[in-house]
Amino acid sequence: MANAATTRKPRTETISSGPPCCPSGLREPMDRATAENLAHLLKAVADPARLQLLAQIRASNDGEVCACDLTDPLGLSQPTVSHHLKVLTEAGLITREQRGTWAWFSLVPHQLEALAGVFT
Repeated sequence: MANAATTRKPRTETISSGPPCCPSGLREPMDRATAENLAHLLKAVADPARLQLLAQIRASNDGEVCACDLTDPLGLSQPTVSHHLKVLTEAGLITREQRGTWAWFSLVPHQLEALAGVFT
């Protein structure tokens, strides 16, 4: 029985699985602007509180979480949580919807998948 390495067809086309900033991920050399854009996105997730926020939102039953429900699980103040949510929103990893006085956050699944695609 042949193993997976011997049965794979060679890649002749460019596979686009990374984020919009660098669709080929790390499979090809990238210019400085592309590297800076990717670094900005990676910096957004390179913080323990932001990773916790992404996990909290992903684990929610409805796929969305009110900002008011994120302070206690993280043990952080409301201004600190708001700051981290803003960074994740600006990076395009989560969306924000204002409902009255509360902000609700949900993941942008294709952005997370694209980010994971950088390393595949």
